[in-house]
Amino acid sequence: MRAGDLLRGIDRRLLPVLAEAVAGLAHRPVRPHLLAGVAAASVSVVAATALWAVDHDPGAAALPAVNDVVQVGVAEGESITDYLQAARSELATLDAGPAPTATQGEGYALVTFSEYLPPRRLASVLSGVSVVEVYLRVPLGPEQTQVVRMPAYRLPEDVLTGMDQVAQRKSREAADYRRRVAELGRAAELDLWKLYDTGARVATAEAEAYRRYCACVYAAVVRGGPDVLRDLTGHAEVRAVDPAPEVRRLERTVFLPPLPEHDEVVPAETPAGARPAGG
Repeated sequence: MRAGDLLRGIDRRLLPVLAEAVAGLAHRPVRPHLLAGVAAASVSVVAATALWAVDHDPGAAALPAVNDVVQVGVAEGESITDYLQAARSELATLDAGPAPTATQGEGYALVTFSEYLPPRRLASVLSGVSVVEVYLRVPLGPEQTQVVRMPAYRLPEDVLTGMDQVAQRKSREAADYRRRVAELGRAAELDLWKLYDTGARVATAEAEAYRRYCACVYAAVVRGGPDVLRDLTGHAEVRAVDPAPEVRRLERTVFLPPLPEHDEVVPAETPAGARPAGG
């Protein structure tokens, strides 16, 4: 992945966090130098990343490649049909090879589901592989809900615990939005009032769904051997298994699983900014 890809990856992770921070600052008394500090910090992160990319590729002339950052999945604007075909082809040709030990020959893969699954169905669907993390969101029709990424080594226990944490956070978000609505009063701008009111309703619905341990899981990052990964495709709930043998470090990998309801092209409004549960 080249430096430009790395910066786009940082956009997906950093911008939603910065936007949330700025939104919070925008509705309370803030000194000008504090807002300038937020902007300067953002620029510093991007600049430092660009310098890092240049310094860590001795063979590059102008804009170097950053070889240890990997993207797995399908990005906004890309064809989901092409992605699914490519994943099937790569999985079919994935070489099992001899494995002297239980873990030799294993690799990471992104497993996407054809529907949103409840946490208690994950163990049977993902049997035979080691699960690392899962991706969730509450499907509320046209409403944009947050993608949540959480570690999940034990199924379903870790997912249930993570859902409890997300439910608590979403309840706090809903309360904060309602407080802002009350503070606006009758003189508020209609667009701003609608924004906060919608935020309160969506966050409340998300909290209730996670509290019920909803059918919200739509993807998982797993680890297993080629034959075991191929076996996963025998489950009706599994939409695709995208092997990623090039992945060595999860913290240097950006996973982009498509949502179950998207079957042609990933739209620009796909929820982004996934963050760990309880964050």
